[in-house]
Amino acid sequence: MPTSVRLDPAVEARLDQLAEVTGRSKAYYLRELIEAGIDDLEDAYMGASVLDRVRCGKEQTHSLKTVIEELGLDAADL
Repeated sequence: MPTSVRLDPAVEARLDQLAEVTGRSKAYYLRELIEAGIDDLEDAYMGASVLDRVRCGKEQTHSLKTVIEELGLDAADL
């Protein structure tokens, strides 16, 4: 799926140089960056969204005691 991105000129110059020196395409490095960083972005932004829902009372929470009991865990092992 084609996607366009506007980069700061200094960043684009660095990307151009990296692609030129290594013989790989700019698209290759952009894909590498996105694939390497998507997990962190999801954690940060989606986690913040869940936290907002918890704070507003829209997300169910469970106490540690309840989780330990329901899973049949021994609290001493934690």
